Amino acid sequence: MKYFITCFVALLCISFSASSQSFTLANVHSHNDYEQKIPFDLAYTKQLGSIEADIHLVNGMILVGHDAKDLVMNRSLEKMYLAPLLAYNLPNRKLQLLIDVKTEAISTLDSLIALLKKYPAIINNKNITIVISGNNPPDSLFIHYPNFIFFDGRIFKNYTEEQLTKIALISEDYGKFTMWKKTWPMQKLEEEKIMAAIEKVHALHKPVRLWGTPDFPAAWEAFIKMKIDFINTDKIEEISEFFQKKN
Repeated sequence: MKYFITCFVALLCISFSASSQSFTLANVHSHNDYEQKIPFDLAYTKQLGSIEADIHLVNGMILVGHDAKDLVMNRSLEKMYLAPLLAYNLPNRKLQLLIDVKTEAISTLDSLIALLKKYPAIINNKNITIVISGNNPPDSLFIHYPNFIFFDGRIFKNYTEEQLTKIALISEDYGKFTMWKKTWPMQKLEEEKIMAAIEKVHALHKPVRLWGTPDFPAAWEAFIKMKIDFINTDKIEEISEFFQKKN
């Protein structure tokens, strides 16, 4: 009986924390962070909770950029993100590093894992969550990846309980809920669709992110009220000022 009461209280706590969390810059995701004027450093020093890097496997190197035409040999994941994270990370600082795979999933992940193993202080830090997005391997293979690798799920997919243990985030394109991408303000039906999707994700005890969202204060305010766990932004300095005024 005591065991069941303890479990019930734990579930209540989870539910309460999901519905009443206080939003801060830890709930902000630096979308395509490598395009910022100071990649990694700006988002990290502003205390953003999630940073995104798109990667390509090119001749055995993992390079950062959105498209193949953007790639430069000295802009590697190791140089731009892993080495700075190792140098500057505070032991208790929570951070989600979202790595968006742009080249073939299996080979790129194999090379990424080999690279990450050079950084045990990162992969063994429970406050750093490495989440793979973009070109993911089949869902059935998620469980075969190391315990420091997690995946970015999708709202409209269904996963097994085992697969969910390897999913740290569930994301979706804002444009799938609206009449056209970045439409604002949301229509009531659109908002209801998004709210239903958020409730579905939160019922799985996972955080949710939408990409391709409007990126200005009125939208940020609405997304906070909707309890979108990670607010997508390209405007780090502006959203930092927004939260400073709120708090």
